[in-house]
Amino acid sequence: MESINFSGKVALVTGAGSGIGQATAKAFAALNASVVVCDIDPAGGAETVEQIVLTGGEALFIKVDVSQSDQVQSMVTQTLDCYGRLDFACNNAGMGGVPAKTADCTEENWDRETGVMFKGVWLCMKYEIQQMLRQGGGNIVNTASVAGLVGYENTSPTLSACKFGVIGLTKTAALEYAQQNIRVNAVCPGTTLSQQIINVANQHPGLIESQEAIHPMGRLGQPAEIANAITWLCSDQSTFVTGSTLTVDGGYTAQ
Repeated sequence: MESINFSGKVALVTGAGSGIGQATAKAFAALNASVVVCDIDPAGGAETVEQIVLTGGEALFIKVDVSQSDQVQSMVTQTLDCYGRLDFACNNAGMGGVPAKTADCTEENWDRETGVMFKGVWLCMKYEIQQMLRQGGGNIVNTASVAGLVGYENTSPTLSACKFGVIGLTKTAALEYAQQNIRVNAVCPGTTLSQQIINVANQHPGLIESQEAIHPMGRLGQPAEIANAITWLCSDQSTFVTGSTLTVDGGYTAQ
C-alpha cells in the first residue's frame, strides 16, 4: 500500500488551536498538505501554525466563530485567496458544554452550544461543499463522538444532541454528493486526553481515572490517534468510504 502524501493539497481544520484539531492540523502538514488553521482563539491558532512551520510545513491562521455565517464564508474565501483551492476539511470546532441534566439546561446554554457544535458544522459544510463542487471534488470529515452513538448522561445535554445531529448531517451530505466526487465521513472519538479534559480533571480529581476505567483498553485516546483516522479518511486509501462513522474509542461502544 502506498504511503499517504498530500503534496499540493490544501486542508482546512476548525478548532485547530488545541486538542484533536491541533493534532489533525499537524498530521495534515506532516503529510505535506498546506494547512488552514481555524479557531476562535488566536493564541492557540498561532501556536499550531508555529509548530507546523517549525517542522517545515506551510500553514495559515484564520480566526473564526463557526456559529456565524459571515465568518465561516470569509474563512473559505480567505483559504481560496491564499491557496486557490480546498481539498480537505475537518469540521472539528467544539466547546465544553455546561454539565446539566436535560431539564436543567438553560436555553442560553442550549443556543450557544448547539450554535457551535451543530449549526457550526452545517455552516462549514455549506461553504466547503460549494467550493468543492466548483473545483470537482474534495473530502470532508466531521468530528462527532461516541456521544453521537449512545446516550451520554451527566454531561451537557447538548453534547449527544449535537453529535447525533452531526452524524445525521454527515450521512445526508454523503448521499447528496456521492456522485460528485465529494466524500463526507465522521469520526467518533472516545474520551481523548486533550487540554480541555486535563483542565476539567484539575477541578474534579479522579475524572481521568474513571474515564480510563470505562474504556476497555484501560486508557484514554491520544489526539494524534484521532488525527490519523481523519487523515486516512481524506486519503486515497479510503476512496470507497463515504457516509461512514469511524469509531475510535478504545472499545467503549463495543460494550
